[in-house]
Amino acid sequence: MPRLPLWCRDVVLLGASAPLPLDRPFTAREADALGVPASLRHKLVARGLIRPLVRGVFVASQVPDSFRLRVAAVSLVAPAHAVVVDRTAAWIHGVDALPRSAIHEMPQLDLSSRQQSRMRRSGVASGIRDLAARDLQHVGDLAVTTPLRTACDLGRSLWRYDAIAALDGFLRGGVDRAELLDEVDRFKGFRGVVQLRRLAPLADDGAESPPESALRLHWHEADIPAWPRTQIWVYDDDGTPRFRIDVGDEDVRFGAEYFGEQFHDTDQEEDDENRLAWLANERHWWMEVFWKDDVYGTELAAGDRLYVGHARARAALGRRETSYIDLAR
Repeated sequence: MPRLPLWCRDVVLLGASAPLPLDRPFTAREADALGVPASLRHKLVARGLIRPLVRGVFVASQVPDSFRLRVAAVSLVAPAHAVVVDRTAAWIHGVDALPRSAIHEMPQLDLSSRQQSRMRRSGVASGIRDLAARDLQHVGDLAVTTPLRTACDLGRSLWRYDAIAALDGFLRGGVDRAELLDEVDRFKGFRGVVQLRRLAPLADDGAESPPESALRLHWHEADIPAWPRTQIWVYDDDGTPRFRIDVGDEDVRFGAEYFGEQFHDTDQEEDDENRLAWLANERHWWMEVFWKDDVYGTELAAGDRLYVGHARARAALGRRETSYIDLAR
């Protein structure tokens, strides 16, 4: 097996001896010309020395993420007549709306052509979009749909659990809730507007990840007789914030946590068990833990479990209140 070149052997970050740019994104074609072929790039990615940004574009790992960096990356591969839309526009604006498969493979670029024709290019999802001047944000030579327009487009087009996550993300990123709600009527007659009209009022800037947003939508769809709150702090005896619950109802002390994949390292698993035990035993919270299959799997079991868990929390609260009354007599 050929050894790595000296400039990337036994290093934590690429240095001045590396032939690659260290302060800006670069394309696969540029890397090839600089003597860094695909086989070596794969090794550099695996070693954490470079990271992929979009299909065919990389950057040295020491370069911090930023809006400008994401714009520069897309500008390297987007045609001059293209408008960046949908998931790629969300990524540029700092909102996580990429497909879950993005952890395994780089997603396609979402582009719309201003030449009223589809782009036939590998790695590009293209369509024709009716965009007004107020829908566009220009950064250098790159045109991107604005956060408000991108939020509305994703709220209409994505699967509803991903759509609510996108809407939450844009509210968290600064889109005004009133402006979002006012904008919905503009899309009357558009594909997906019924979904957007239903989801926009449910959007919440407190959700910190797409799975938390999806879990909250499961809550609404389960017809639980309480509005779910996000990021609920539970305090220690001296008033110090100790743990934060993803989604819950403080009135009945019911909480829902998303743990993702069904495996943790040993230390994380022990921390999770201790936290859940403290919430249950010291603060009388009824906690339910959800995994990826509960929230996104074919059975979509989260709604039923939320409904049952909330009912059990209400019943447990009633029993505690009855016990307090008996003790007071």
